[in-house]
Amino acid sequence: MSNSPYETYGPAVGPAPAHDAYGALGAPEAPGAPSGPGAPDGFSYDLHNAPTVAFGTGGIGGTGGAYGAQAAPGAYGDTYRPAYEPQILAPTLVEPALPRQTGSATTQGARDTGARAGGGRRASRRRKTRYAERSDSAVRRLLPQALVVAFLAGGTTAFVAKDKAVELSVDGTPRTLHTFADDVTELLAEEGVRVGAHDVVAPAPGTALASGDEVAVHHGRPVRLTIDGERREVWTTARTVDGALRQLGVRAEGAYLSTSRSQSIGRAGLALDVRTERALTIMADGRARTIRTNAATVGRALEEAGVTLHGQDTTSVPPGSFPRDGQTVTVLRITGAREVREEAIPFDVRRTDDPSLFKGTEVVERPGRPGLRQVTYFLRSVNGVKQKPRREKSEVVRGPRTQLVKVGTKPRPKNVHGADRLNWQGLAACESGGRPGAVDPSGTYGGLYQFDARTWHSLGGSGRPQDAPAEEQTYRAKKLYMRRGASPWPHCGLRLHG
Repeated sequence: MSNSPYETYGPAVGPAPAHDAYGALGAPEAPGAPSGPGAPDGFSYDLHNAPTVAFGTGGIGGTGGAYGAQAAPGAYGDTYRPAYEPQILAPTLVEPALPRQTGSATTQGARDTGARAGGGRRASRRRKTRYAERSDSAVRRLLPQALVVAFLAGGTTAFVAKDKAVELSVDGTPRTLHTFADDVTELLAEEGVRVGAHDVVAPAPGTALASGDEVAVHHGRPVRLTIDGERREVWTTARTVDGALRQLGVRAEGAYLSTSRSQSIGRAGLALDVRTERALTIMADGRARTIRTNAATVGRALEEAGVTLHGQDTTSVPPGSFPRDGQTVTVLRITGAREVREEAIPFDVRRTDDPSLFKGTEVVERPGRPGLRQVTYFLRSVNGVKQKPRREKSEVVRGPRTQLVKVGTKPRPKNVHGADRLNWQGLAACESGGRPGAVDPSGTYGGLYQFDARTWHSLGGSGRPQDAPAEEQTYRAKKLYMRRGASPWPHCGLRLHG
């Protein structure tokens, strides 16, 4: 840019060339020809590559031109913008060159001189109008595109901000995911991972997620566990038997396991039998043995201890029972034999009323006879000590015979004519001391009046006289007195009249 306040392009002196499309001086040029300072004989201005230019309207001597206008002081800032500012690019618009006029040189020169002055002003106005229209149209066309670009840029930022890279591990199988889930619950739902009451999720469901987080899901597995004979169902998140034992706190050292420790546990679970090692004390043949065993029965533990049962030998606890830790089992050595014994079977007594006999009188019509049976007993000794015989069976050899007894129902006479006024109380005191059950030392005589059995029965008595009531004994004594007088009582008979 020169120091002159006027900017011109192209040669200032010489034949006047025809006007180009923009009224500038120079030869007609095809679109895309070189332009700018130093271009040969003229130029065409490419709006795509040129900085934005504000065209002035004031020219020299009233002549306006696109590039020959007079610049007011300080107008350079409005006329040219720095190259580093953002540019709004428009398509290159180049008008076709006007055809050259033919004629004499003088006429043509005069025409060119007049056209330069008038054409310059018209070209300046046309360029100002066209450029203003083109700039306004470009702004209106690019503004929606800029808004869309800004919107997409903001959406992309939000999209990137919501996306999270997390690691999800399900039963030990990890995978890295990109997710928009806000928390663990949404992540599991998004991935179709169902969580039950016995499953473990870390971190807990509902925990907020951030990029780089790790989420682990361990599904619960049912285990039908039998430990030392006690059965129960438990849940574990371990995937192998060994892991389940550690998780459940089961002591597995020296224990019997129904399956391998490396056996995997599926979601359906499995059945596991565990017998831990226990201390057992065995007392046998006067000797104590303490062993450690995981046997399932006491009998199996005896075999491990080298103790054998013979014949009727047994143990203090059932051999098929489960041995407990610290339990003492005693072996019982049993020997014995069977013995048959005869035993009497008591007979029954059947009584019938007899109206011919006085009340209180019983007569045995048929004496009874005991029966006989044979009883087998098992006699045994335990560790050398004899036990109480055990009855095994019984067989009746002879059945008992029932005794028949007649019981008198006839009322007793209160008086015996001719003997009622005698001193029977004095006679009884002399003979027996007044005791109805008295019996002499020889056992022959009994009762108040010391009857013998033969005399008693002849008077209608039954049984023994000493067993009869006192009134009956007195009655029988009166009957005897009426038959024989006081002679049956030679020493005490005198008391009857005294």
